[in-house]
This record gives sequence, structure tokens and C-alpha cells, in this order.
Amino acid sequence: MKKPIEIPACKDCMLGCQSIFGSLSAEELDRLTFDKNCHSYKKGTTIFHEGNRIHNFYCINSGIIKMYKTGIEGKEQIVSFAKAGDIIGYRSILSKEVACTTAKTIEEVVVCSIPGENLFKLIEQNSKFSMELMQLACKELGEANQFLTDIAQKSVRERLAEVLIKLKLFFSVNAEGFLKVSLTRDELASLVGTSTESVIRLLSEFKSDNLIELQGRLIKILNEEKLRKLSSYY
Repeated sequence: MKKPIEIPACKDCMLGCQSIFGSLSAEELDRLTFDKNCHSYKKGTTIFHEGNRIHNFYCINSGIIKMYKTGIEGKEQIVSFAKAGDIIGYRSILSKEVACTTAKTIEEVVVCSIPGENLFKLIEQNSKFSMELMQLACKELGEANQFLTDIAQKSVRERLAEVLIKLKLFFSVNAEGFLKVSLTRDELASLVGTSTESVIRLLSEFKSDNLIELQGRLIKILNEEKLRKLSSYY
């Protein structure tokens, strides 16, 4: 379910988060603000579905969205997350193909929907933005390739250790040292590419080894160096 909200100005949003739109001029930011629509979505709301054609791309103003593909028997495979300042759906706009993933909120979010033609105009008119967009696409492709390599070559234990390190890098931690993201065990299993039972068992082992602390869904990394060595992630 979505509800309209007061549209935040893009130039004001740039002050609070890192975004690819940071290279735009004041005039270009004003144009984005004029053309976009913004909505608040409750936790568990789907923004767009894999396989559907989309005509807008989206910028996250606040909150967290998970991007996933649907596999056999409807099983989710999370491929990435998006937080404040990130854009999603842009590759489908550029390729003029259907969405290759589903975007669903994992907490309440505010999302700005921007017409696809605005993206093409920015690419044509702003060379720095074009370069940064290309670098973003290449980075995401590299991460997808690395995931395939990890699935093929690393054990589930190694992959879980790597996922925890990456979650800390992406979301950082709160004042108590817990990751600033609350994921279900099913979602962690989807990230790692294994069963929920395996993730529950390994988290318990990590806790017993004093690598992490658990507080419900919240996770605190106690020994990052050992997790990095375990995952071979540096």
C-alpha cells in the first residue's frame, strides 16, 4: 500500500545522503523535483515485480528495499539492497526490457518515482552523470559475478561470514554496535544461498565462537577480523 507525501526537493535530499544525482546542476535537480512523484510504502510492499515492464526508475528517500529474483517454487534469492540515496529500476529503463528483479520494502520507505525519459535526458546532457551511471552499472554487474563465484567455490559457513561483513559495510552499525538492518532468518538464508535451518545453525555457532552477538533479529559483529579470515573477504 502506498500513500502520497509532500514531495521532497532533490537538492535538499542531496544534503542528507550520497546519491548519483550529486553531479547534477541546480536546474537539473529542480527538473527532477518537478517531474517526480513520491510515496510512502509500508513494510512488505512490492514496488515493482520481476517480469513486468516499468516506465519509471526510483530513488530511495528513506528506508530499505530488498531486490530479489524468484526461483523454483517461488523461493526468493536476494541479490541486493537499496537504501537512502540509491536508485533502482534504471537498468530496465536503459535496456527497455522488463524488470529482472522484484523490489520489496523491508521497512517503511519513502520512494520517489521518476519518469524514464528523464534518465535519458540526463545521460544526453550531463557527461559526468553518464559516467557515474555507467560505473554504478558496472559495479552492480561485478557484484553479481562475485556472488556466482562465491556460490560455486565457498562453503555456506564462508558465505555467511562474508554476508555479515558486507551488511556491516553497506548499512553500518547503530550506537550499540548492531547492524542497522533487521533481517529475518529466511532473508539471511536467501542472501547466503542456503536453507533457513543452515543459517540458524551457523549463527548459533558464530555466537558460541564469540564472533557475533544476537539480539532477536539484530546482529552485532564482535570479531570482524576472524569473520574476514573465515570468508577470505578483504
